[in-house]
Amino acid sequence: MAKLYFRYGAMGSSKTANALMVAYNYKEKGQQALLAKPALDNRDGNDVMASRIGLAESCISVEKLMGMSDADIQDFDCIIVDEVQFCTKENIERLCDIVDLLNVPVICYGLRTDFQRKLFEGSMWALAWADVIEEVKTVCWCGKAATCVARFDETGTMVTEGSQVVLGANDKYTSVCRRHHKLRQIHPPTQPE
Repeated sequence: MAKLYFRYGAMGSSKTANALMVAYNYKEKGQQALLAKPALDNRDGNDVMASRIGLAESCISVEKLMGMSDADIQDFDCIIVDEVQFCTKENIERLCDIVDLLNVPVICYGLRTDFQRKLFEGSMWALAWADVIEEVKTVCWCGKAATCVARFDETGTMVTEGSQVVLGANDKYTSVCRRHHKLRQIHPPTQPE
């Protein structure tokens, strides 16, 4: 039986690299995985899924996936969705239908929460409905598990207010443990000389 997987992690936890490696594993076995991401994520182009370590593959938008016929979807052995936090409740419902009615596994990758530690819509429904939920781990500067995303401004100061969605990578975000998120310490304190 196919399953809906939600693999979440903080920024920099290699979610996209993992998604691309899973797609490669399917390809290596002679199977086809369809890569998709929400159109909102155009940082690397509209039709490219790219990781920070340089891996990249062609993909389609989630919006295009939502319009595909059941027969076309069944041509694939797996659907891999990156940046699922930007999906809508309706998108997640359709992904569930792909699993339940078409018997095609769907593996979703994304953030669980935003820079204010609030759930994204897509993540909330993925958490609610996924058959399997797995954390893709990364570490804080202190060495503890980084479970929070911190946004910072051009001065390197942590931002606590603003729009939920501001696209960026290492230029705007870092991952920290909950303690350092609460303390607003996104990097080690400077040592006196």
